[in-house]
Amino acid sequence: MILLRHGQSEFNLHFTATKVDPGIEDPRLTPLGEEQARRAADELAGEDIRRIVASPYTRALQTAAPLAERLGLPVLIAPVVRERYALSCDVGSPISRLAADWPSHDFTAVEEVWWPQREEPAEDVIARANGFRQEMALREDWAHTVVVSHWGFILAMTGQSVGNCQWLRCDPNTPPPAEVVWRHG
Repeated sequence: MILLRHGQSEFNLHFTATKVDPGIEDPRLTPLGEEQARRAADELAGEDIRRIVASPYTRALQTAAPLAERLGLPVLIAPVVRERYALSCDVGSPISRLAADWPSHDFTAVEEVWWPQREEPAEDVIARANGFRQEMALREDWAHTVVVSHWGFILAMTGQSVGNCQWLRCDPNTPPPAEVVWRHG
Protein backbone atom coordinates (compact mmCIF):
# COMPACT_ATOMS: atom_id res chain seq x y z
CA MET A 1 0.00 0.00 0.00
CA ILE A 2 1.00 3.61 -0.29
CA LEU A 3 0.93 5.79 2.82
CA LEU A 4 0.51 9.47 1.93
CA ARG A 5 0.84 12.17 4.57
CA HIS A 6 -1.55 15.09 4.18
CA GLY A 7 -0.35 18.38 2.70
CA GLN A 8 0.77 21.36 4.75
CA SER A 9 -2.00 22.49 7.08
CA GLU A 10 -2.53 25.84 8.77
CA PHE A 11 -1.37 24.15 11.98
CA ASN A 12 1.84 22.83 10.35
CA LEU A 13 2.65 26.28 9.01
CA HIS A 14 2.43 27.96 12.43
CA PHE A 15 3.82 25.11 14.54
CA THR A 16 6.86 24.67 12.28
CA ALA A 17 7.70 28.37 12.62
CA THR A 18 7.14 28.70 16.38
CA LYS A 19 7.14 25.18 17.92
CA VAL A 20 4.09 26.43 19.87
CA ASP A 21 0.65 24.85 19.47
CA PRO A 22 -1.37 27.60 17.72
CA GLY A 23 -4.71 26.21 18.91
CA ILE A 24 -6.11 25.42 15.45
CA GLU A 25 -8.61 22.55 15.61
CA ASP A 26 -9.07 20.35 12.53
CA PRO A 27 -7.03 22.71 10.33
CA ARG A 28 -7.47 23.08 6.61
CA LEU A 29 -4.66 22.92 4.09
CA THR A 30 -2.73 26.07 3.26
CA PRO A 31 -2.45 27.09 -0.42
CA LEU A 32 0.93 25.29 -0.41
CA GLY A 33 -0.76 22.21 1.05
CA GLU A 34 -3.37 22.28 -1.71
CA GLU A 35 -0.60 22.48 -4.32
CA GLN A 36 1.24 19.60 -2.60
CA ALA A 37 -1.95 17.51 -2.79
CA ARG A 38 -2.30 18.23 -6.53
CA ARG A 39 1.35 17.29 -7.12
CA ALA A 40 0.93 14.07 -5.14
CA ALA A 41 -2.13 13.23 -7.25
CA ASP A 42 -0.04 13.80 -10.39
CA GLU A 43 2.77 11.58 -9.05
CA LEU A 44 0.42 8.80 -7.95
CA ALA A 45 -1.78 8.86 -11.07
CA GLY A 46 0.56 6.39 -12.77
CA GLU A 47 0.25 3.84 -9.95
CA ASP A 48 -2.31 1.03 -10.10
CA ILE A 49 -4.54 2.52 -7.40
CA ARG A 50 -7.99 1.02 -6.93
CA ARG A 51 -8.85 2.15 -3.40
CA ILE A 52 -8.35 5.36 -1.40
CA VAL A 53 -8.67 5.33 2.38
CA ALA A 54 -8.49 8.59 4.32
CA SER A 55 -8.56 9.83 7.87
CA PRO A 56 -11.60 11.99 8.69
CA TYR A 57 -9.49 15.05 9.50
CA THR A 58 -10.19 17.88 7.05
CA ARG A 59 -6.53 18.10 5.97
CA ALA A 60 -6.54 14.42 4.97
CA LEU A 61 -9.86 14.73 3.12
CA GLN A 62 -8.54 17.76 1.22
CA THR A 63 -5.35 15.86 0.35
CA ALA A 64 -7.29 12.84 -0.91
CA ALA A 65 -9.65 14.93 -3.07
CA PRO A 66 -7.40 15.62 -6.10
CA LEU A 67 -6.31 11.99 -6.30
CA ALA A 68 -9.88 10.70 -5.96
CA GLU A 69 -11.07 13.11 -8.64
CA ARG A 70 -8.25 12.25 -11.00
CA LEU A 71 -8.77 8.48 -10.62
CA GLY A 72 -12.56 8.57 -10.34
CA LEU A 73 -12.49 6.69 -7.04
CA PRO A 74 -14.49 7.18 -3.85
CA VAL A 75 -12.72 8.06 -0.62
CA LEU A 76 -13.32 5.55 2.16
CA ILE A 77 -13.32 7.22 5.58
CA ALA A 78 -11.39 5.36 8.30
CA PRO A 79 -10.81 6.93 11.74
CA VAL A 80 -8.30 4.15 12.46
CA VAL A 81 -5.73 5.96 10.26
CA ARG A 82 -6.15 9.27 12.12
CA GLU A 83 -3.34 11.20 13.77
CA ARG A 84 -2.12 10.54 17.29
CA TYR A 85 -4.29 12.72 19.53
CA ALA A 86 -1.83 15.08 21.26
CA LEU A 87 -2.27 18.68 19.99
CA SER A 88 -5.09 21.09 19.11
CA CYS A 89 -4.97 20.02 15.44
CA ASP A 90 -6.00 16.53 16.58
CA VAL A 91 -9.45 17.71 17.64
CA GLY A 92 -11.61 16.70 14.71
CA SER A 93 -14.84 18.01 13.25
CA PRO A 94 -18.15 16.31 13.99
CA ILE A 95 -19.35 13.96 11.28
CA SER A 96 -22.47 16.08 10.69
CA ARG A 97 -20.21 19.01 9.68
CA LEU A 98 -17.89 16.81 7.58
CA ALA A 99 -20.87 15.25 5.80
CA ALA A 100 -22.14 18.72 4.91
CA ASP A 101 -18.70 19.73 3.59
CA TRP A 102 -18.08 16.44 1.76
CA PRO A 103 -21.52 15.23 0.54
CA SER A 104 -20.03 12.62 -1.82
CA HIS A 105 -18.38 10.74 1.08
CA ASP A 106 -20.15 8.11 3.15
CA PHE A 107 -19.72 8.95 6.84
CA THR A 108 -22.58 6.74 8.08
CA ALA A 109 -20.28 4.18 9.74
CA VAL A 110 -18.35 6.87 11.65
CA GLU A 111 -19.45 8.14 15.05
CA GLU A 112 -20.33 11.85 15.36
CA VAL A 113 -17.30 12.41 17.63
CA TRP A 114 -14.67 10.00 16.28
CA TRP A 115 -11.45 11.39 17.79
CA PRO A 116 -10.24 10.59 21.34
CA GLN A 117 -11.07 12.96 24.17
CA ARG A 118 -7.69 12.65 25.88
CA GLU A 119 -4.07 12.49 24.80
CA GLU A 120 -3.36 9.20 23.09
CA PRO A 121 -0.39 7.27 24.49
CA ALA A 122 2.24 6.22 21.95
CA GLU A 123 1.58 2.54 22.62
CA ASP A 124 -2.10 3.02 21.69
CA VAL A 125 -1.15 4.52 18.32
CA ILE A 126 1.30 1.69 17.69
CA ALA A 127 -1.40 -0.87 18.59
CA ARG A 128 -3.87 0.89 16.26
CA ALA A 129 -1.29 0.87 13.44
CA ASN A 130 -0.53 -2.81 14.03
CA GLY A 131 -4.24 -3.64 13.91
CA PHE A 132 -4.59 -1.75 10.64
CA ARG A 133 -1.50 -3.55 9.28
CA GLN A 134 -3.11 -6.91 10.09
CA GLU A 135 -6.43 -5.84 8.55
CA MET A 136 -4.70 -4.71 5.34
CA ALA A 137 -2.63 -7.90 5.10
CA LEU A 138 -5.91 -9.83 4.81
CA ARG A 139 -7.12 -7.73 1.88
CA GLU A 140 -6.34 -8.84 -1.65
CA ASP A 141 -6.23 -5.20 -2.82
CA TRP A 142 -3.70 -3.92 -0.25
CA ALA A 143 -1.07 -3.31 -2.95
CA HIS A 144 -3.54 -1.08 -4.82
CA THR A 145 -4.54 1.07 -1.84
CA VAL A 146 -3.51 4.62 -0.94
CA VAL A 147 -3.97 5.59 2.70
CA VAL A 148 -4.09 9.35 3.29
CA SER A 149 -2.97 9.77 6.86
CA HIS A 150 -0.72 11.67 9.25
CA TRP A 151 2.81 11.95 10.58
CA GLY A 152 2.21 9.96 13.79
CA PHE A 153 0.22 7.13 12.22
CA ILE A 154 2.71 6.71 9.36
CA LEU A 155 5.54 6.77 11.90
CA ALA A 156 3.80 4.02 13.89
CA MET A 157 3.28 1.98 10.71
CA THR A 158 6.80 2.33 9.31
CA GLY A 159 9.16 3.86 11.86
CA GLN A 160 9.81 6.64 9.33
CA SER A 161 9.11 10.35 9.70
CA VAL A 162 7.65 11.85 6.52
CA GLY A 163 7.06 15.46 5.52
CA ASN A 164 3.84 16.97 4.25
CA CYS A 165 2.55 15.14 1.17
CA GLN A 166 5.44 12.70 1.12
CA TRP A 167 4.47 9.13 0.46
CA LEU A 168 6.06 5.74 0.87
CA ARG A 169 5.22 2.14 0.22
CA CYS A 170 4.32 -0.18 3.07
CA ASP A 171 3.88 -3.94 2.78
CA PRO A 172 1.51 -4.98 5.58
CA ASN A 173 2.94 -8.50 5.44
CA THR A 174 6.29 -7.31 6.75
CA PRO A 175 6.89 -6.92 10.49
CA PRO A 176 6.13 -3.56 12.11
CA PRO A 177 9.09 -1.34 13.03
CA ALA A 178 11.17 -2.61 15.93
CA GLU A 179 11.33 0.91 17.37
CA VAL A 180 9.26 4.07 16.93
CA VAL A 181 10.90 7.36 17.94
CA TRP A 182 8.24 10.01 18.67
CA ARG A 183 9.85 13.28 17.68
CA HIS A 184 9.63 15.22 14.48
CA GLY A 185 12.68 14.70 12.27
